[in-house]
Amino acid sequence: MRTRFAPSPTGPLHLGHAFSALIAHDLAQQAGGTFLLRIEDIDRSRARPQWEAQICDDLHWLGLTWPEPVMRQSDRLPAYHAALQRLWDMGLLYPCHCTRRDIAEAASAPQEGAAPVAGPDGLVYPGTCRPDTPPRGAMPEGVTLRLDMARALAQTRRLAFVECGAGPKGETGLIALPPEDLLHKVGDVVLSRPAMATSYHLSVVIDDAAQEITEVIRGQDLFEATAIHVLLQALLDLPTPLYRHHRLIRDAHGKRLAKRDDARALSLYRAQGITPAGIRELVGL
Repeated sequence: MRTRFAPSPTGPLHLGHAFSALIAHDLAQQAGGTFLLRIEDIDRSRARPQWEAQICDDLHWLGLTWPEPVMRQSDRLPAYHAALQRLWDMGLLYPCHCTRRDIAEAASAPQEGAAPVAGPDGLVYPGTCRPDTPPRGAMPEGVTLRLDMARALAQTRRLAFVECGAGPKGETGLIALPPEDLLHKVGDVVLSRPAMATSYHLSVVIDDAAQEITEVIRGQDLFEATAIHVLLQALLDLPTPLYRHHRLIRDAHGKRLAKRDDARALSLYRAQGITPAGIRELVGL
């Protein structure tokens, strides 16, 4: 078994991060496997070295260990570019010049006849920039690149994954991914943004394969995104790991924790004298 915890160094770790990291670490330890840390720092505008240092310090304090060196996504841009080039050569990508406002206005236009559909990547793209035929020539640089979902689905077989935990509605076991759901509830997702030269969906798939992750442990808020990841794995001939989605740690009002919830940052609990065992108790482990 090979598991991983992949935080972004854009803020402090909170109780929800600790819960996910502890589960991934404990499962690997119990199976005699390997737990890996990966720093997802593709958002260079928000990533900070001090946050990465704090992340490592908090995880060590919790008692977690991992092999060095740690993988950083900022070192992996050539691998992401190679994957994009492969998808471009397959005729599955196209440049998009729409802003978020453009997409919102097009998706809610009266002629659409229905309310906008929100998917795991935001509003389902209405196809404004989608060409009738695949673009030819060199893959453009410095632009947003979207996956042509219809063409991608035409090149894949039946898609499915094994859920070892449970989705938000209790989904577990073998989860089939109907093409029509990917087409209408996910749509043409972004695989590369100008400021990053990649996207979360693409980089996480490439890196999980590179690190030979056998079981992905993460929160239920990412359950719907798994369809995108399984599709990309199929298109790029990459293995599909097992997935274990877990419950989310929420505040007193039932809202899931985010990095802006500094009141639940691990560093503050540490300053208050709470022990790693106390953190485990707080998150229900």
